[in-house]
Amino acid sequence: MALKLTSENFENEVLKSEEPFLVDFYADWCGPCQMLAPIIISDSDIGVRVGKLNVDEEVPLALQYGVRSIPFLMLFKNGEVVAKTLGYQEKEEILKMIEDANVD
Repeated sequence: MALKLTSENFENEVLKSEEPFLVDFYADWCGPCQMLAPIIISDSDIGVRVGKLNVDEEVPLALQYGVRSIPFLMLFKNGEVVAKTLGYQEKEEILKMIEDANVD
């Protein structure tokens, strides 16, 4: 299961992670977000750490990263955003984004 991200743990879990980290910015009421959740639910399925950040609960953090629409995926490596995508994505598209970002 994906880690729940908050303003309290975001820095340690994501920005200081030694492994690439995929952040799913979502909301409970968002249909496409609910469709995306099973695709990225497990770290082992996509090869990077995964966390979910509820934009309704963590507004300042969502604004800090320019999230204006959801679902919004951001891939972090060494504390920096290396890739991002907006809207529902098939698993193959997410894997390609990760591969294209050279996170291995």
